[in-house]
Amino acid sequence: MITDPWFYAVAIPAVLLFGISKGGFGGGLGVVAVPLMALVISPVRAAAILLPILCVMDLVALWKFRGKWVWPELRILLPASLVGILVGTLLFEFMSASIVRLIVGVVAIIFTLHFWVNKQRANSAGLPDYPQFYGLFGASVAGFTSFIAHAGGPPISMYLLRRPLDRTDFAATAIVFFAVVNYVKLVPYAWLGQFDSDNLATSAALVILAPIGVLIGAWLHRRVTDRFFFGFVYVLLFAIGLKLIYDGVGGFI
Repeated sequence: MITDPWFYAVAIPAVLLFGISKGGFGGGLGVVAVPLMALVISPVRAAAILLPILCVMDLVALWKFRGKWVWPELRILLPASLVGILVGTLLFEFMSASIVRLIVGVVAIIFTLHFWVNKQRANSAGLPDYPQFYGLFGASVAGFTSFIAHAGGPPISMYLLRRPLDRTDFAATAIVFFAVVNYVKLVPYAWLGQFDSDNLATSAALVILAPIGVLIGAWLHRRVTDRFFFGFVYVLLFAIGLKLIYDGVGGFI
């Protein structure tokens, strides 16, 4: 079990932010969790510690948003996500810490730029909706980036935000998508030896934060606008993305 206090200084807010995102507030801001934790531990280990916690969050989020998801979207997205998970599994042994840091950093930067360009869905209402076919590509990419670093939010959000969904439809559909993806990921993560005793003990120490974060997110979803929260966290995410890209490039120099 990790005992470094600096780890918990970043892991606690990271887990809470992921839970808040899964509770329907903040879109795909769970992408900030692995980058935050990767500042103090390997991003591969951060992903392994987070996965059991995310699975607990998924159960709470599914209960809070039960029956509100959009099945026609999920029928397109879920099968395609399995392709991305398979690719991630096959390429895992070739993923050094530097490569993973680069991937996570680039995803963080792209997601931030996407947010700043489009703001919220209301600001891009004049743009045509993406056809469902685009979901095949977005879900495949999301399956891969979710496998590598639980960073599937950006590609799925980029697709779903351009579909005719209201805020609750969007949140509930994303919740089901990632619940299925995360439970599928348990199998290859275990097969690849990511669930050692230290990682599982650290997950157990943090898991109490899972329902707390989701319930906070569900409360905020009903009562608070996203604008200030988005602005603050996306600035943080952009800075972390730059730091991870710098560290990732440094690993090859």
